[in-house]
Amino acid sequence: MFYLETQDIVKRYGDHTALNGVSIQVPRGCVYGLLGPNGAGKSSLIRIINRITAPDEGKVFINGRESVADDIFNIGYLPEERGLYKKMKVGEHIIFLARLRGLSQIDAKKKMYHWMKKFDILSWEHKKVEELSKGMQQKIQFIATVIHEPDLYILDEPFSGFDPVNAELLKNELLELKAQGKTIILSTHNMESVEELCDEISLINKSHVVLHGNVKEIRARYRKHIFKLQVAGESFDMESPHFSILSQSTALGNTELRIQRNDEASNSELLQEVTAKYEVLTFEEELPSMNDIFIQIVSKKEQ
Repeated sequence: MFYLETQDIVKRYGDHTALNGVSIQVPRGCVYGLLGPNGAGKSSLIRIINRITAPDEGKVFINGRESVADDIFNIGYLPEERGLYKKMKVGEHIIFLARLRGLSQIDAKKKMYHWMKKFDILSWEHKKVEELSKGMQQKIQFIATVIHEPDLYILDEPFSGFDPVNAELLKNELLELKAQGKTIILSTHNMESVEELCDEISLINKSHVVLHGNVKEIRARYRKHIFKLQVAGESFDMESPHFSILSQSTALGNTELRIQRNDEASNSELLQEVTAKYEVLTFEEELPSMNDIFIQIVSKKEQ
């Protein structure tokens, strides 16, 4: 059973259809990527799951039953448009947002100190939000998202404003939440993060789901039979009807190549052909990145 499921969601704004029959299935305890270009409909779907707006057609299911109003207390939502009150002090603000999520004053304060200590930001407690940088404010917003320990997290562009060090910190926190059995929906344009974190994805384009499935399986499905190999020696002089050389370079007395196998040959035949003439030191297939696949699918749909 899926933890969250949307069935045939339709959302219209006047004459514009933002979502047209969108269905996704999010397994429990996974990081699920919700991808798409700007204006594809991702934010509309996120608002519907969060019950900020209602669909014109279709339904949202959580734990196998139709979503109800109280489900919002079991969701941690980090919107793309950050919404902190600039004049409030950091500690007061975190406690205020935690209370809105149903925590008592005592629990809110206890959990606030836990997270501020974990992020090494206890010294910020009495600073006003407006005194913090964008990245610092992002940390506060993330704490407010997770402080009530919900089962479902929906994070819209969570790495925006973070430097590489803090982005890595956030990635580790997400993986820790996943290890605890939490379910995470991640909406991002950072395809490297998708490859690092996401188990499954749905790609929305022009109000429709145009690609969905396991990240590793998708990358394998779009493979172009390109291989990286290293052979002993400072030259590689070989022609074959079974492959084409895409690039070639020499490093530390060996030759590094990228070759593309033709469809009529198998991987084994390719490797046997090269090893008959050269000592092969490394051999691995180069799968397309999620960024390449994203561009390929979206560009094709726009033609």
